Amino acid sequence: MFSCSTVSTLLRQYAISWNIVPVRSKNYLNRPRLRNPVWFVKKTRALHDEQFTEDNTAFLNEVKRETILSSAQRNQSNLLQLAHGEHSGHLPQWAPGLKRTGVIAKKIGQYPLWTKDGQKIRTTLLQIVDNEVVKYIPPEEYRPAQEPRQSRNWRKPYGCLLVGAEHGDPSLFTKEYTGLFRDSGVLPKKHLCRFIVSPEAQLPPGTALTVSHFRVGDFVDVRGLTVDRGFQGVVKRHGFKGMPKSHGVTKTHRRPGNIGAGGNKARVWPGTRLPGHMGNRWRVLRGLRILRINPQYNVMWVMGSNIAGNTNGIVYIYDTILPLRRHGAKGVPAGPPPFPTALEPLSPESGDLWLEELHDFRKLSITYSAGSE
Repeated sequence: MFSCSTVSTLLRQYAISWNIVPVRSKNYLNRPRLRNPVWFVKKTRALHDEQFTEDNTAFLNEVKRETILSSAQRNQSNLLQLAHGEHSGHLPQWAPGLKRTGVIAKKIGQYPLWTKDGQKIRTTLLQIVDNEVVKYIPPEEYRPAQEPRQSRNWRKPYGCLLVGAEHGDPSLFTKEYTGLFRDSGVLPKKHLCRFIVSPEAQLPPGTALTVSHFRVGDFVDVRGLTVDRGFQGVVKRHGFKGMPKSHGVTKTHRRPGNIGAGGNKARVWPGTRLPGHMGNRWRVLRGLRILRINPQYNVMWVMGSNIAGNTNGIVYIYDTILPLRRHGAKGVPAGPPPFPTALEPLSPESGDLWLEELHDFRKLSITYSAGSE
């Protein structure tokens, strides 16, 4: 029999290693999950009237504000120590084949941009909200719950970096969930994600990840959860045109019709397009280019308008894995990326950074000489 402390430790390790979020290449996690596993750490607790006075509420808010400010100062000191190589003894250098961490972003809307020759480009705005490193699990301790990845990558073993996003109210979370942040000194986050990284790309707990982690012109992969449409028919789910609207058709206007599974093999063939649950599936768009960056609000403009998810939904951004667009590929204009992250974040006073091919509306587009009529 296991003791209570051992069981709680195992549950916490399982929560970090498997459920806290998606690895982009796991197809078996693509189906909707209606309920969490029994061993999953419960996130929110039942709320009761705590009967706090106004003074107590003001005191708690002041403590939260001071904690956030101290966390920001610690992030700056961590970046300075990382820049001088105080954590690992030397400053790591990027090389082809190394895998950096990703970030957690919020999809906040769509916006058009124009090139200098007048071509319109549809883009999606992604905001990186309060990303901080919570924990690093080295390769010798990282054990995926579903797939023996380390057996396939024994030549180049990967570690696991746990990243949280968006500050949350600690009083709204359970004791087990807040225990994940106990040793990191980070306030409990609303969203958690694990990123598989190379050991050279590890970051100390509390390190902030901003939009400076990427650069204008980089190509990224964006992973999101599609909009949940519930149970839908074949017209909405698969785009069937339906049956005729007249000539004796009765009550079959939006039905699929014959599925062609008669004869000797009288069964439904796998993959037949039939009514069923629509949406709530993980989808990845690869090779999207970053066209514009706003350092003040940590917002990036990414090419494309079909990124999965609702407005204000959570998406995960990685360095692309496409061979012809990833870092170090032949023909990619950008040089090596900030590794393991940007040690000197972009200054908000510098303004937005635009791709060279785009038209910057802050600049003049038409000029007239003094002698023109």
